[in-house]
Amino acid sequence: MALKDELGRWGETVAGDFLVANGYDVLDRGWRCHHGEIDIVARIGRTIAFVEVKTRRTERFGHPLEAITPAKFARLRVLAGEWCRVHRVHAGTVRIDAIGIIGDGLAVGSLEHRVGVIE
Repeated sequence: MALKDELGRWGETVAGDFLVANGYDVLDRGWRCHHGEIDIVARIGRTIAFVEVKTRRTERFGHPLEAITPAKFARLRVLAGEWCRVHRVHAGTVRIDAIGIIGDGLAVGSLEHRVGVIE
């Protein structure tokens, strides 16, 4: 596995742990369909959050959340709808969150959770 992929998987684990520590139930991780992949699906109360996770070692090339483009958010909306359809879930509220992590694969330098980037 490439170092970039290992860092990404580590970041998704850190993000999932963060969500659980903050009262979320993680329903799915790395869910794939023909439209793409959702990093994390989590529920808090009646809200289901589809979470995109971006991890970088440094901010040398910008903050990790800057890597999430409008096209990626559009794809995440489609993926969220597909996940709900496949799992026959009718949530009270559905939203897309983003978590940006800066860390080296061993320790977290910073973690930023943006809630409801798209609802």
